[in-house]
Amino acid sequence: MIGMSPSLVRWLIVSLAAGLWSLSAHAALVDDINRLRTKGCGRYAVAPTKLKPSRELDAVAKAWSGGGRLAAALKSTGYPATYSASMRVEGTDNDTMLLNMLGQNYCEQITGRDYTDIGMYRRDRNIWVVVAARFTPPAMKDSARVGSEVLDLVNAARAKPRRCGKTSFDAAAPLSLSAILTRAALIHAQDMAAHDHFEHEGTDGSTPSQRIARVGYKWLTAAENIALGPTTAKQVVDGWLQSPGHCANIMGPRSKEMGLAYAVSPNGRDIYWAQDFASPQ
Repeated sequence: MIGMSPSLVRWLIVSLAAGLWSLSAHAALVDDINRLRTKGCGRYAVAPTKLKPSRELDAVAKAWSGGGRLAAALKSTGYPATYSASMRVEGTDNDTMLLNMLGQNYCEQITGRDYTDIGMYRRDRNIWVVVAARFTPPAMKDSARVGSEVLDLVNAARAKPRRCGKTSFDAAAPLSLSAILTRAALIHAQDMAAHDHFEHEGTDGSTPSQRIARVGYKWLTAAENIALGPTTAKQVVDGWLQSPGHCANIMGPRSKEMGLAYAVSPNGRDIYWAQDFASPQ
């Protein structure tokens, strides 16, 4: 402290102590929210994992506190969120009261199983809290593993009778993974990702059956599922099974083979999936 006046030294000590208290209080509040998350706060099931503090989401919460929508704050800070939710509490700097209000008003967000990260920003007697899951798509080098996982999940679904919307399906024989159908699926996934085009019709006007024929597959029956957003095999199959039309394609008894591919958009924020079904001539 050579050369500093006693008053400046005192100011530095007080400022450092305030900063340490702020970081400590921030960490303590995250711990309290995680205890609420794993203990439960209402009719929602408890979450099995804790939220990780994220400085990036702290910045998102601060940006959101300035007004506007959470999506705009996420975009302005560059945090790549797959899922996100926001919480705001006004009029208290008492953490016990704050936790009670979060539990009463935002239990669904706090216990959301899909969320992995948490950030917050506090100003005066107001706090802004953001929870999110970072967009982490599977790497292209893992495509064979992901395709096998999807095939296993699809065959597990086909192994039992299932209702897809208003249509009931009997159990169906398992599918096999086709390299040539995977090629057709990859062409469409890459087309959708490159052009931000989430449709069964390709940007060249092609239909699923035309694309399957183009890669040299001689088919008797052909069908296609597509998806935008899921980052795991389980998420994408679960989503398809919840949609009557996609579910019907999965359960289709005439299909014998499946191809599966995904592609990430150039901006790194979206993942497109394509799943082709067919039976050979």
